[in-house]
Amino acid sequence: MADLFADDLPPSPTPDTPREDAPLADRLRPRTLEDVVGQEHLTGPEGPIGRMVAAGRLSSMILWGPPGTGKTSTARLLADAVGMRFTAVSAVFSGVADLKKAFAEADLAARAGQRTLLFVDEIHRFNRAQQDGFLPFVERGTVTLVGATTENPSFALNAALLSRAQVLILHRLGAEALNTLLGKAEALEGPLPLDDDARAALVASADGDGRFLLNQAETLYAAQIPEPLDPAGLGQFLQRRVAVYDKDRDGHYNLISALHKAVRGSDPQAALYYLARMMTAGEEPLFLLRRLVRMASEDIGLADPQALAQCLAAKQAYEFLGSPEGELAIAQACLYVATAPKSNAAYVAWKAAARSARETGSLMPPANILNAPTKLMKDIGYGKDYAYDHNAPDGFSGDDYWPEDMEPQRFYEPVERGFEREIRKRLEWWDRKRAERQGQT
Repeated sequence: MADLFADDLPPSPTPDTPREDAPLADRLRPRTLEDVVGQEHLTGPEGPIGRMVAAGRLSSMILWGPPGTGKTSTARLLADAVGMRFTAVSAVFSGVADLKKAFAEADLAARAGQRTLLFVDEIHRFNRAQQDGFLPFVERGTVTLVGATTENPSFALNAALLSRAQVLILHRLGAEALNTLLGKAEALEGPLPLDDDARAALVASADGDGRFLLNQAETLYAAQIPEPLDPAGLGQFLQRRVAVYDKDRDGHYNLISALHKAVRGSDPQAALYYLARMMTAGEEPLFLLRRLVRMASEDIGLADPQALAQCLAAKQAYEFLGSPEGELAIAQACLYVATAPKSNAAYVAWKAAARSARETGSLMPPANILNAPTKLMKDIGYGKDYAYDHNAPDGFSGDDYWPEDMEPQRFYEPVERGFEREIRKRLEWWDRKRAERQGQT
């Protein structure tokens, strides 16, 4: 019966030899896990994939990394390395019927004693219900799931699915790995028509994407350029790579986080760099302005009250000028907040005050500071004995403004930086005056 089941199964795809006219990236596709470049932290002997292969048993996993880093190749080679049947679906092209077929075939293979590695490319594109559909087959061991995604699994995948799979992060390819790929291409096709500087420029233009690099190299080979190109000639010949950036996804949040922390850390050079990264990639300028306004309040506050005014002025200037002229106003605001003295005292004070307000409920303010627009309110003591500060010596009465059932709190503690240094002096002066007044009563 086992032989009958095995004969009924469709053949398992394996990493076979590509056609001679196949794209260069396909002809250079790695044939073993050792051939995968730039991901040794996963595939090496001490890496999680290396350890699983050595043990001969795989757990379900999610391969998370930028485009062109070897996710698909790694999944194919994993199945071959441990002798599993390999089947693949793409969330872009596959539907429920394709998944049902894949699970049915995997179940048939399991009864024949053959394990199945199910590779799901772009797994984040399946909706939540479709992702839930994987769970029973993963739990029963019908398939070992290997999903590939360019999106942060924390946001893109169900928690239930993540709890049953190990997330492995593939790094963007560094210069050494990209140069290794070019070396493989040259061993197959001959030297690239580039001088040393142009070769370095080609590697840098790939932005960590090995597939893009090999496609660019193939374009150079196909052109049969007679003399080596310099960087300027290369730039004219090849298209410029657009930075990887999804305005509503992980790249967006990573870069805005980097910009905010560079501003908070008073590094105007890095802040300007991340601002330029986002603007160049097509980020909405008003989103950046909103974040700069937030930084002015959260990280600077009263240490430099002009920071908020500068950011709002930049918004007005951008709306007046538009792009690209108005972008300079955004850059100016970015530099201002990055170089301003920093304090989160207002932010901390507001959070503490909001927490106290939630905890204390509806305590009545003291009667002497309540407004008394009617005779009845006056008769019951509203506004009685209110100390009008402008009539007091030094314009300060030192009165107690807290509810009777609540001890005075101290939420705001200005720092010894920027304008807050002056505010601290005022608070200390008022504290002394208040203590003197209370000592007299």
